[in-house]
Amino acid sequence: MAHPVPLAEVLTVAHGHVPASSRLAGTALGSRLRAVRCERGEADRAARGETCAVVQASAADGLEVTTTFRVVGEAAALRVETTVTNTGTAPHVLRSVTSLALGLGGDPAPVVGDWRVLVGRNDWLGEGRWATTALADLLPAIEEGLTGHDPRGSFVQRSHGTWSTGADLPYGALVSAELGLTWAWQVEHNGAWRWEVGQDTDGCWLALAGPTDVDSGWTRVLAPGESFTTVPVSVALGADLEAALGEMTEHRRASRRAHPDNQGLALVFNDYMNTIDGDPTTERLLPLVTAAAEAGAEIFCIDAGWYDETGDWWDSVGEWLPSTTRFPGGLAEVTDAIRAHGMVPGLWLEPEVVGVRSPVADRLPEEAFFSRHGVRVVEHDRYHLDLRHPAAVAHLDAVVDRLVADFGVGYFKLDYNIDPATGPDRDADSTGDALLAHNRAHLAWLDGVLDRHPDLVLENCGSGAMRMDPAMLSRLALQSTSDQQEPWRYPPIAAAAPLALLPEQAASWAYPQPGMSPEESAFCLVTGLAGRFYLSGFLNRMTSAEQALVVEAVEAAKRLRKDLPSTRPRWPGGLPGWDDPWVSLALEDGAGTTLHVWHRAGERSHTLSLPHLRGQDLEVQTLFPAGLPAWGSTWDPETGELALVATDVPVSARTFRIQPRAEGRGNPSPSGHDVVSDENPGGKE
Repeated sequence: MAHPVPLAEVLTVAHGHVPASSRLAGTALGSRLRAVRCERGEADRAARGETCAVVQASAADGLEVTTTFRVVGEAAALRVETTVTNTGTAPHVLRSVTSLALGLGGDPAPVVGDWRVLVGRNDWLGEGRWATTALADLLPAIEEGLTGHDPRGSFVQRSHGTWSTGADLPYGALVSAELGLTWAWQVEHNGAWRWEVGQDTDGCWLALAGPTDVDSGWTRVLAPGESFTTVPVSVALGADLEAALGEMTEHRRASRRAHPDNQGLALVFNDYMNTIDGDPTTERLLPLVTAAAEAGAEIFCIDAGWYDETGDWWDSVGEWLPSTTRFPGGLAEVTDAIRAHGMVPGLWLEPEVVGVRSPVADRLPEEAFFSRHGVRVVEHDRYHLDLRHPAAVAHLDAVVDRLVADFGVGYFKLDYNIDPATGPDRDADSTGDALLAHNRAHLAWLDGVLDRHPDLVLENCGSGAMRMDPAMLSRLALQSTSDQQEPWRYPPIAAAAPLALLPEQAASWAYPQPGMSPEESAFCLVTGLAGRFYLSGFLNRMTSAEQALVVEAVEAAKRLRKDLPSTRPRWPGGLPGWDDPWVSLALEDGAGTTLHVWHRAGERSHTLSLPHLRGQDLEVQTLFPAGLPAWGSTWDPETGELALVATDVPVSARTFRIQPRAEGRGNPSPSGHDVVSDENPGGKE
């Protein structure tokens, strides 16, 4: 690298920055560390990959720092974590430790060059808003060379609490077209984290870390002989953004916990979104169970409210006992009906919270809850369990095991609707360190649940995607991408999801409704087809034609799922913008490309760039919907561009399958939904 930086940066109370700043980089201890040896570990099943550890030390400071690189699978990617050991005679009070710091490479003049940084933002109902920005606009030229010091600023993204993706995202990338080089990264933690990009006088750097003092009140007292290990991070390399993200996609797959559903991808119906909305009863559910089974669903998940007796359940949750007023014949009447229709029963659960009116609030010991200064933390009328305490873990284990045993539950939607910010102040060096220990205990609890119930399918949800981080996604089968109820707003969320998670984990709601036009229903269903198909809607109230369109989408999803776990994402229309009239996502597998396209407004004509298919003779077929008017299209093999013309309706969407033309096959026919330009492309219905 043209710009060498310390491999690990260590900030302590007694040893700060040089010069003064709030960066992860530029620490006095980091500058004094020197490599002393390299340790190579053999590949083993428990460690999941071959390792190489670089050991650095500063004898004068009584510090040894080991940065471990692990190769998982065959992607051009590495997982990295750093362990700090106190080899001295006095304590070190840690304030931040990077999992990894590295120089970006390239000619130091100009320092920033053409680097562009990819940054994502989340919000409730507005997940996955990504954009690239010139690094020069974020790190202005300030002529720091005249001072003899490096700059003090940096571009920072961070999370403070338990909604790990509630605002900033722990994912990013740096792209240089001049160098033909892209770095992509992710911080793999379900709590507080920080990443930053900065420049020094002779180059740019990237630093990745978990919790820090400045962001989340994290400090850790390291007594002589003690060690601390950071949260893991991963980095991937590629020639361009899509190449690097493709490598990260393969790395994420190789890093997942083994589970039958990783390949099975059972099709889920959930009763919540724009349907029952957390108000289930036997009378409402049984017709939906029948309709979902007839549509082809394989899991039926009863969402929120199944435990409620009063109609006002938000601040009373925590026991997770089924309601007797909602289910006069017992919840088993519904779960038995689900099984009788050949589906697996599922339930919504929000395990980490206890309502302030819940009997569990008085049943568990004080130490089982987040508290500060002896007062329980309350957020939106809920207490928060502290999973460092065995009573909290035992309570949750008993809940899960009981529901599995009593009702044959094979699926849990695990929701999480509060963020208490930093952690408790009991039994820890700092609130931030208590939160880190709780976060790690939460992951251990999930591992324990899956160890006991290896076929249990767990969905990750947190007010939509407020906790869509790699630590959770390495364990859980699928991710709710949003709580967004407006179908016309959903496409950029669905199309952007593979920037942060595997396509086969991205569960975007497909919620067609009775009374929608065929094009409107198809629009909703294409959103579901863009990842892990996740169905809702009043299927039982639909006409036979409306039901048939849903069945067609379900059948398409079942055909696509065979190849979905081998796909890499591409964005032929560019990264989706929140208000873009056209949105697209391509998922490339070994045999071809599945292309999802939504038209939301504006011009009916649009051109997509598919440079990886340039020079090929291709056929473009409409996979879904087959019975609606075909969009017009023209494929130009010389430019690698696909020109589309949508139907003349306010909104529409299509899922295409693009493959090399079969040998001996002639020109495509418009009548067979080989999409072509014709005299009336995208004609009116």
